[in-house]
Amino acid sequence: MQYMLLVHHDENVFTKMDETIQQQLLDESIQLTHQLNASGQYVSASPLHPAATASVVRVRGGRETVTDGPFAETKEQLAGYFLINARDLNEAVRIATRIPGARIGTVEVRAVKEVAGLPR
Repeated sequence: MQYMLLVHHDENVFTKMDETIQQQLLDESIQLTHQLNASGQYVSASPLHPAATASVVRVRGGRETVTDGPFAETKEQLAGYFLINARDLNEAVRIATRIPGARIGTVEVRAVKEVAGLPR
């Protein structure tokens, strides 16, 4: 089964960290992707650009709106993701604890729904 591991952290805290520590966290994440790949569990992973660079698209009543964002009232922003294969939720949670971002923020673990008809 596939699981999406959504990494959240406070961008303001992260940008104030020493660049060496930021690079170390990235290097550890890359190393984890190689370990997951070797075990056949890696599907995809990537950090995201800051939330300030995002756009939010809404369609209501046939009208499209695009705004800067997302600017929800929250301390943590979506910083990146890992898409993995795991036997069950327990295994996915164990993998999530190995993500360096869990030490400075949170990792949300969600099962991915299988939908017939989607391209592979």
